[in-house]
Amino acid sequence: MTLNRRGALSAALATTLAATLPVRAFAQGGGGNWPSKPLRLIVPYPPGGSSDIIARSISQPLSEALGQSVIIDNRAGANGNLGADLLAKAPADGYTLMLCDLGALAISPSLYPKLPFDPSKDLRSVAMLAYSPHLLVVHPSVQASTLKELVDLSKKSDLNFAVTASGSTAHLAGIELQRKVGAKWEYVPYKGGVQAVLDTVSGQTQVLMNGMLATYPQVQAGKLKLIAVSKATRMPLIGNVPTIAEQGVPGYESGTWQGVVAARGTPDAVVARLNRELTRIIRTPDIRARLAGQGAEVVTMTAPEQDQFFAKERARWAQVIQQANVRLD
Repeated sequence: MTLNRRGALSAALATTLAATLPVRAFAQGGGGNWPSKPLRLIVPYPPGGSSDIIARSISQPLSEALGQSVIIDNRAGANGNLGADLLAKAPADGYTLMLCDLGALAISPSLYPKLPFDPSKDLRSVAMLAYSPHLLVVHPSVQASTLKELVDLSKKSDLNFAVTASGSTAHLAGIELQRKVGAKWEYVPYKGGVQAVLDTVSGQTQVLMNGMLATYPQVQAGKLKLIAVSKATRMPLIGNVPTIAEQGVPGYESGTWQGVVAARGTPDAVVARLNRELTRIIRTPDIRARLAGQGAEVVTMTAPEQDQFFAKERARWAQVIQQANVRLD
């Protein structure tokens, strides 16, 4: 072999080695052979809420797709911030994920001045899964069947408005609605949607705005009376119930946006695989039908699209918090 041919061969081998180094490093870092152990899916709310319902719907199909167990870890506290902080501090290897209301996560930076993490810097988008509009409901004993009747009643009767947690998406949606229609009610915060719903069913609180997944079954059972839906258009599932926008608040829309996020630094290839699998799973006919039957729409996005949505929600709720001067005790 001539010197020139040896040099050319050496150069080719060097190029090949350089090209494979990132792949080998990725595999050693948990990317190329990912997943090689069980995944933890944090749900930063108590069992039974909208995020928990969706997490339990996707966990088994995701486990089957990845060939590893997917363990649901409910870590309720601080309006979802406890679970989000755990995720932010977890290794960015794709083995710890979080399924949550992205709207609530977008609220945190404006509501908590000393938040131990920054959602926009410490977390990264993985996949959007579903949207569930808020339902405005009352205890059946409340003498109101429309938004106007409820507003009028609130001005002459003491009404307690149950909120799933101080500073939650539903709480701020209630504040935004109150400011727009001039209602008067007293907010009663809870540590989760389940107890807020149960107390409204029992009559301890009279008004509730909450995600449809957790609330509509109580409407179907006749234990809560539906006043309005916060979706932009009416929903055939719940009959001829007008939207909040139709009842005098043009453009009003709110709800629970369920998505999956990971720690910042999680490899792009892992995020791409998760987005692909989660999008496929949530779109399967049985899961789509199950969620639709409870009032949730399957809404999927790429990770960059989810980032854009998150930024939009963060700006919206920052404005509401500032205008209403919302402060947590």
